[in-house]
Amino acid sequence: MKIRRAELLVSCPKASVFPEGERPEVAFLGRSNVGKSSLLNALVQRKQLAHTSSTPGKTRMIHFFEVDTEKDAFTLVDLPGYGWARVSKKERGSWQHLVESYLENRPQLCAAILLQDVRRDFSEDETLLLDWLAQRDVDALVVFTKADKLKTMQRKKRIALLRKQLGDRTTPTLVTSSQKRLGLEEVWRAIRERGRSED
Repeated sequence: MKIRRAELLVSCPKASVFPEGERPEVAFLGRSNVGKSSLLNALVQRKQLAHTSSTPGKTRMIHFFEVDTEKDAFTLVDLPGYGWARVSKKERGSWQHLVESYLENRPQLCAAILLQDVRRDFSEDETLLLDWLAQRDVDALVVFTKADKLKTMQRKKRIALLRKQLGDRTTPTLVTSSQKRLGLEEVWRAIRERGRSED
């Protein structure tokens, strides 16, 4: 995948300032420190387009990144991390409202990608989110991250277990490692397929 252009369009603290436009958007969701920024940087072949942090919950706004490839144009959307972020209940509530406002009311949204650390079991947060997306007819994809942290056999066992934990959900899954650049082409293929279905 050749990236011609990738840049931050805008960072939004509230729904009223979401950007206008007709580009198909793909949203990235996941628990704090699941590797969202690392995956976004790897996908667009930039080191610091999306900022990584060792501090959980640092992403407190919705970040819109415009990306042009050889054949397509997309907006990749980095949503605030959820879970064990060290913030107040009030602030977590405002993040949740912001994310739900985006996912429920954004006509440009063509898919939501839920990132899941391959070493961790699905929590109730993740399964409820997948069900919530399905109820609203949002096309969802689960991407397992940090696959390089496990040896091959460990990784296969973990992936099989995680897929079993999805139960009867039909959500597609992919396996990635940002460091090793594993699975990035497959993620791009999924993005392009979903973006074109909106044409």
